[in-house]
Amino acid sequence: MGGLKLAYNAYQRSLQGKPRQTLDGFTPEQRFFVGFAAVWAGRHRQEDERLRVATNPHPLNRFRVDGSVSDLPEFAQAFGCKPGDPMARPAEERCAVW
Repeated sequence: MGGLKLAYNAYQRSLQGKPRQTLDGFTPEQRFFVGFAAVWAGRHRQEDERLRVATNPHPLNRFRVDGSVSDLPEFAQAFGCKPGDPMARPAEERCAVW
């Protein structure tokens, strides 16, 4: 979570003074989060997931993505999530840093 926040802030700084472009229907902020999710994308057999849950202290990739971005108001803003949407965790339930 901390790394994602730092990366997002650095990305925002890198955009300063540059024209904002929507590419393939995505804003720069949306592309950032799509890129983050793509890093963790993958498919695993059910047996592999059971082994990972039993032996790895980190959550499965899909939970690493959904859990992180649903805690960021910047994600909700980028994708127009409204209160009550599954990917927009209420402010009182958000984690600041894991």
